[in-house]
Amino acid sequence: MGLPPKLLIQSGRFVWSTMWTVMMKQMAPSDRQGRYQRPESQFREAIASEAEPKGRYTLLVGMGCPWAHRTLLTRAVKGLESVIDVVVVQPSPEDGGWIFADADSKWKTVREFYLSINPSYDGRCTVPVLWDREAHAIINNESSEIIEMLNAQFNDWAEHPHLDLYPVDLQAEIDEWNQLIYDGVNNGVYQCGFAQTQAAYDEACDRLFETLDKIESVLQKQRYLLGEQLTLADIRLFPTIFRFDSVYYSLFKCNRRAIRDYPALSAYLRDLYQYPGVADTCDVEQVKKDYFGNLFPLNPGGLIPQGPDMSYLSKPHGRESLV
Repeated sequence: MGLPPKLLIQSGRFVWSTMWTVMMKQMAPSDRQGRYQRPESQFREAIASEAEPKGRYTLLVGMGCPWAHRTLLTRAVKGLESVIDVVVVQPSPEDGGWIFADADSKWKTVREFYLSINPSYDGRCTVPVLWDREAHAIINNESSEIIEMLNAQFNDWAEHPHLDLYPVDLQAEIDEWNQLIYDGVNNGVYQCGFAQTQAAYDEACDRLFETLDKIESVLQKQRYLLGEQLTLADIRLFPTIFRFDSVYYSLFKCNRRAIRDYPALSAYLRDLYQYPGVADTCDVEQVKKDYFGNLFPLNPGGLIPQGPDMSYLSKPHGRESLV
């Protein structure tokens, strides 16, 4: 005879909740209130603008990672494809981190790569990474600083040097937007998805949609966050809203509204997606595989949803007349 249903359910719930708690502590550290606390990046150096970059610097990225996506976007819109090489790595649930897909790589995992540079390193082995091949050194693994370097230090070699994504006269406003976007949206979706208490989730969810509502009201009147000029604030927002409907809405429980439900924000998303070079940095199917296939505590079955249909991103956005 089988176990009584009540005992089976209680036993299963106890075992799973215990395992879930352990796994979440490893994957997503939290404070005492259950709020996700993102660890700080450890490599924070910069490069000299006079350094010859071609053939020297490489970006390590994962196509599913929104933080790495920022660097690919900046590289694309600045026209640095022939200057900065890219190595794409993939997440592996078995290895518990990023792995090199190229069989000829010197390293199997990104952790091995980090340790080859600093054998005593014991921090998180994340992407993106700005890697100096010549010196075999990690220059930086903080995406917000990498994109500033791509905009400024590599400008002399860019195909679009006149596109300044972080102009001096707008830096204070850009920084304000960046902080708001990081707290409420970029990290906000993770604080929803990785919350370990109901109160922590409710708090993060409220903040997320309050921020999206504010962005929607601004974008009703102007084309970009700072008006008629594309800036790093837009670059930092795009990766999250691009992933929102296909991943965060369901997997991270950010389902109060979809981006499609915001008229201005969804048109803005289409506008940025159609900006020259941007679509080539976007792979929604890989994004879904990376999230749904690898975040085991959130999706134990590993099933990858078929939808939503993202072909609407190529439809007209009608935002050309906004300034």
